[in-house]
Amino acid sequence: MNLYDLPKLEAPEWKKLKTPKLLKNRIFWFVILIIFLSSGFGFLAGFITSNYLYSEIKGYLSELNIELPGETKIIEKEYIPQTSQEEKIIRAVKTASPAVVSIVVTKDVPIIEQYFYNPFEGFEQFFGYPLEYQIPEYRQEGTGKQEIGGGSGFIVSEDGMVITNKHVVLDEAAEYTIFTTDGNDYPAEVLARDPFQDLAVLKIEQGNTVDKNGNSILESFPTVTLGDSDELQIGQTVVAIGNVLGEFRNSISVGVVSGLGRTITAEGGGFMETIEDVIQTDAAINRGNSGGPLLNLVGQVIGINTAMVQEAQSIGFAIPINKVKKDIEQVGKLGKIVYPFLGIRYVVVSDQIQEEKNLLVNYGAWIIKGSQGESAVEPGSAADKAGLKENDIILEFHGEKITTENTLADIIQKYNPGNKITLKILRNGEEKLIPVTLGEKSE
Repeated sequence: MNLYDLPKLEAPEWKKLKTPKLLKNRIFWFVILIIFLSSGFGFLAGFITSNYLYSEIKGYLSELNIELPGETKIIEKEYIPQTSQEEKIIRAVKTASPAVVSIVVTKDVPIIEQYFYNPFEGFEQFFGYPLEYQIPEYRQEGTGKQEIGGGSGFIVSEDGMVITNKHVVLDEAAEYTIFTTDGNDYPAEVLARDPFQDLAVLKIEQGNTVDKNGNSILESFPTVTLGDSDELQIGQTVVAIGNVLGEFRNSISVGVVSGLGRTITAEGGGFMETIEDVIQTDAAINRGNSGGPLLNLVGQVIGINTAMVQEAQSIGFAIPINKVKKDIEQVGKLGKIVYPFLGIRYVVVSDQIQEEKNLLVNYGAWIIKGSQGESAVEPGSAADKAGLKENDIILEFHGEKITTENTLADIIQKYNPGNKITLKILRNGEEKLIPVTLGEKSE
């Protein structure tokens, strides 16, 4: 061995400690679990912190009206109707609403004030001391404009002709103001009141606008479209629009046609009138709805809301629009509403009336006195001139049979004042033909 070589030393051999297999597996999974939990908590903490900082920064920037890069604005979409029925109702209301108006009735009414006086004033010497008694009394202090009522209506011509109920504009001493849906108001003139039906025609004046060329032109009012009420079916959906309670303008209610050809007696506020052949509906007709339109689902006016039954729910009535068309035409041409007039009071004969009164027929118009003893035949009327008498039964009007389904009131509307017609009557068991020239009845 070279003296410069280091001796080789061999290290002693250590015994290797053996780790049990089960313990080795637990340590491994414990380390994995710690790593997983650490990662999870770290991610959660980072997510919360970043969201908080993002929302704070976004809020700060939104106050400055600055959008973050890549930011997408969420815009609310317009409501989409869920059914075709709902869609039709919405479209019908949008179509007709611009021409539906509110009517406000104002009038000069007495201003009453309360005051107090002492009836014993001046008699202190009799009692030896003053008696402080105050008795209330009332006195009128002039007059003032006050809203006394209201209703609804709708515009039927571009120059401002408005249809409503007669009972809405019954007071000739009152003033009427019409409010349109665009917020404008117009003084209204009553052109005509229907003498037999609860209908009236008003007029509002057009304003002037200036076009781009500087020319002055009359503004045109939005109008409704008139439908055909003869085609109505029971169960058909209808929409009522009106100035409910004189406060909630253009309120909507939806229902169905509950009945057709009804006869009602409407009364209230000194007004009472029997109206034949009206539409019954369960669409809510409230106070203030009077004169407003009843629409079909196309947005056409098929009736005028006129009355409700106060003792019941969901029983309202509307005048068929076909009864109004003639009024509109006459006011446009003549400036008034005129009716062919016969001049009798009568009851339409039915099976029940025939049995109760022992009549020879179960149809026709039986001429009788009014409930208050009014004359059966009006003196000087067309009927009087033709020789009609009490207890005559008119069987046919110019060849058309009079029945409960086809009343005299319905038939006579087909004619005009001055028309010459022939009546078939039953008098004392004998049929006779009587020629009549129809008279005229206006407001």
